[in-house]
Amino acid sequence: MRPVLPPPPSGLSSSSSSSSSSPSSSLANRRGQRRRPDLTLPIPQRDPSLAVPLPLPPTSNSSSSSGQSTSHQNHHPHQQQQNQTQNNHQNRHQLINPAELQKGNRIGSGSGGTVWRVVHPPTSRVFALKVIYGNHEDSVRSQICREIEILRDVNHPNVVKCHDMYDRNGEIEVLLEYMDGGSLEGAHIRQEHILSDLARQVLSGLAYLHKRKIVHRDIKPSNLLINSSKNVKIADFGVSRILAQTMDPCNSAVGTIAYMSPERINTDLNHGKYDGYAGDIWSLGVSILEFYLGRFPFAVGRQGDWASLMFAICFAQPPEAPEMASREFRDFISRCLQKDPHSRWPAAQLLQHPFILRAGQNQVNQNLRQILPPPRPLSS
Repeated sequence: MRPVLPPPPSGLSSSSSSSSSSPSSSLANRRGQRRRPDLTLPIPQRDPSLAVPLPLPPTSNSSSSSGQSTSHQNHHPHQQQQNQTQNNHQNRHQLINPAELQKGNRIGSGSGGTVWRVVHPPTSRVFALKVIYGNHEDSVRSQICREIEILRDVNHPNVVKCHDMYDRNGEIEVLLEYMDGGSLEGAHIRQEHILSDLARQVLSGLAYLHKRKIVHRDIKPSNLLINSSKNVKIADFGVSRILAQTMDPCNSAVGTIAYMSPERINTDLNHGKYDGYAGDIWSLGVSILEFYLGRFPFAVGRQGDWASLMFAICFAQPPEAPEMASREFRDFISRCLQKDPHSRWPAAQLLQHPFILRAGQNQVNQNLRQILPPPRPLSS
């Protein structure tokens, strides 16, 4: 590498200019100057951090391939979005190896399966594992898949989170968020400011679900769970259904009849039409009133026969909050328990009711767990 010569001194500018007419003599003169022993020129130092490799010229194949790729991306954006969605689904699926889960005590059981408390030792996280046993018919398996798919896409602080699903040894297992306070079954809550906060949380979850066109269809105290942070969450989507325009109206008799709306039990009411959103509001009203009274609010027990429950719910007047309750609470219950489903307030509107707004004005200092009854021993 030849060093770059500095410009000649100003005194030599005239000689250099005069010698420009003779290239050979100018070249000889410069060579002679460069060989002078008293002349030293600094060689610039190379900084490796600034070295950048030169790009290779594109070949015809790569150019065409790049053009095809660009053309493909420009003409198929939907395919890109679909691929990205599939990648995200694969990345989030089976985040926890089921073989690493350690099963603890049983925390619940029902027609849908048994729920266990499990621990994941590598992360020390605690989950609830719902195990659905045996081989199932297509209709039952479809219901199970519906529950899991709904839970996977739901993400709200007042709805129990579904983390993963496993299908092994002929059993379907659903890994759910663990709620250490259990359900609100049997809770007696006379303090209206606490009941207001509880109802606000449930309504917030219901408003989220209804906005996503999801009807729960089995709102009741045992499906409302609580944790030690006083967070109340909706659980058990075993009879849920996504209300798409192409689907039939949800008029099947699933869920718990004691908390069903009148028009759902008696199809002669409301011209045989069932509004699932209004049905959830009725069930919520019955549950909230039950918490306040400490008992099932109808004249018949909730474990009564079908005919007795049907008569009490469909033909008798809807239950009301007692006179000792505040005017706001009595009005709130009345907005939920209207015989005419069109007269019931939707969840988003109920969130603006004065009884619910009270929850934001008063700080709830008492932990809800302190007023819950002790857990009942599970029968073997």
